[in-house]
Amino acid sequence: MRLFRLNVEVDDLAAAAGFYGELLGQEGRMQMGSRCYFTAGDVTLQVVQVSPPQLLPKALYFEVEDIGAVHARAAALGCLSGEMVHGASAGEPSVRPWGEKSFYAQDPSGNPLCFVETGTIYAG
Repeated sequence: MRLFRLNVEVDDLAAAAGFYGELLGQEGRMQMGSRCYFTAGDVTLQVVQVSPPQLLPKALYFEVEDIGAVHARAAALGCLSGEMVHGASAGEPSVRPWGEKSFYAQDPSGNPLCFVETGTIYAG
């Protein structure tokens, strides 16, 4: 597994994209769904507009070779998400509208996690 994306929520995408672009010395890549991607080494910083934003990272995304095996471990731990993502169960592996095959879970503290199958990562 590897960490590949960190999500940061903001209330004004244009202002945030300008700020991060200036701060990181690069132009962000605007994406569907009110978001902008920035390259941060091996990790993509995803800045997304929501109202109201949470001031901490929303989810950690992990690339996995065998999504079925990871899903089985998450199910055994009882940590699969009960939420919906674009009309599909977040806790079940599904191909999302942007092409990623993923599922969501939570750690014991409630931190959200996402596991994405290798070869399906949408890089913007």
